[in-house]
Amino acid sequence: MRLFFIRHGMTKGNIEKRYIGCTDEDLCQDGIWQLEKKKAAGIYQEIPNDAVIWSSPKKRCLQTAQILFGNKKLEVEERLQECDFGDWEGKNYMDLKNDPRYQKWIDSGGRLPFPNGEDIQEFKKRCVQACCEILNQEQRKSSCVFVVHGGTIMAILEQFGYPQKGYYDYQCKNGDGYICMVEQDINKNPVLRVQKKCCLREGL
Repeated sequence: MRLFFIRHGMTKGNIEKRYIGCTDEDLCQDGIWQLEKKKAAGIYQEIPNDAVIWSSPKKRCLQTAQILFGNKKLEVEERLQECDFGDWEGKNYMDLKNDPRYQKWIDSGGRLPFPNGEDIQEFKKRCVQACCEILNQEQRKSSCVFVVHGGTIMAILEQFGYPQKGYYDYQCKNGDGYICMVEQDINKNPVLRVQKKCCLREGL
């Protein structure tokens, strides 16, 4: 099976570099235009028409899927949602820079739980569990698409991606993503062999 990861298009919060996790933002107009431009440039053309589409329930993902795949049926999985950033939700660096809790979180390399939010390890665990269940359910299919969030992609590829990299090494921009070949290791665990990154060529 080939697995396609696509990060949702831009939102107002993304442009303003805010922590947007559980907030249910719509795509902004620039985000819609960006996705249409990427689609016209052919960066999603390797996705077959019979691919199964899975999405986070957040509007920014559902709207992205509708732009890219029209009215094709979507499977929605709650556990593919972005992390709940708690007290950081909806804020950016300028809002948080004088908060000692934020500096402590930065100093931890982002490993501490978000205050009144989600523990990063629990977030990763739910994303990985959802991915495993979906891959098992769709194992007879040739292609599957995840229209999800940047953190969701990073969590899954940190666990299963090959070559093995850290969480933040798998960051991708809005509307970009990865194409992976699904394999198994000797213990029957998924291995997502990253074939290439989907992104718009400079100048288009």
